[in-house]
Amino acid sequence: MPRRVEPCVPTLVDKPPTGPEWAFEVKWDGYRLAVHVEPGEVRAVTRGGYDWTKKFGSIVAEAHELGHTSMIIDGEAVVLDDEGRSDFGLLQRAVGKRPSSHDASEIVFFAFDLLYLDGRDLRKLPLSERRRLLEPIVAGRAGAIRFSEEVSADGAEFLCVACEMGLEGIVAKRRDRPYRSGRQPEWQKIKCARRDTFVIVGYEPSTMPGAIGRLLLAARKGDGLVYVGGCGTGWSNKESTALRELLNAIPAERPAVTLRRKGAVFARPLLVADVEYRAWTQDGKLRHPSFKGVREMEGPTEAYEIADEPKLAKSNEFK
Repeated sequence: MPRRVEPCVPTLVDKPPTGPEWAFEVKWDGYRLAVHVEPGEVRAVTRGGYDWTKKFGSIVAEAHELGHTSMIIDGEAVVLDDEGRSDFGLLQRAVGKRPSSHDASEIVFFAFDLLYLDGRDLRKLPLSERRRLLEPIVAGRAGAIRFSEEVSADGAEFLCVACEMGLEGIVAKRRDRPYRSGRQPEWQKIKCARRDTFVIVGYEPSTMPGAIGRLLLAARKGDGLVYVGGCGTGWSNKESTALRELLNAIPAERPAVTLRRKGAVFARPLLVADVEYRAWTQDGKLRHPSFKGVREMEGPTEAYEIADEPKLAKSNEFK
């Protein structure tokens, strides 16, 4: 039994593939793990090859009870939010050293592949056969180890539903292919990208003279604005310089949001930015935002409005 198997990594694509040879699963937002079960030992090995057995005690303890002498199970360790969605921020807190409302006992391992079983290397088998062997081992469990179910649906329809539910995206896998380490085209990931409009309330200067390092963004909440994070990508050097000139022309006497940021330059909230982003963090900030354009704000309702919880609010557009 190998001490480590480098994982198969999906290739990022723009849209789901079509055809009966493709199987679809939820894309879990967590830490990729291989659970190694051997006589007298269970190890949790990360994608990079690190032994994180101590961080995933509940998963390791349950792996002892799966009823097989030796196994390598491929999957993703996650923490689920109140809506049953994987949340990477919650997971980081659960495995970290800082105090958190979530602890390591809440981490769930979604198993989606079986690479080795009772002395037999399964990697040359097609995915459909590996999943057939994995399912009776983990399906139906509701504890620390669970089965990542295949979704019987058209890929495009599944992606649309996944995005509307606030999931990170979906994964497509060829049922007829063996398991190959490294980034492979027979596994594909399609991410949900939200796109909305946010008020520009200022910027942080770049180390490049005359350019912007980060735009400071806000959303509507009630009768005011609330800071939702900074955006530092998506523009050319020329666009960055032009943005800075635009904002310098409308300086604010006082910030439009409550924010203490050393070196920040605040502007009156007259411009809005079109921003593409992945999701909302637990503390109400945009995750992986990318600038797509700027224009004058025609009216206050043009900007994104935060409801009770920003991560549950619906986006205007999914890409």
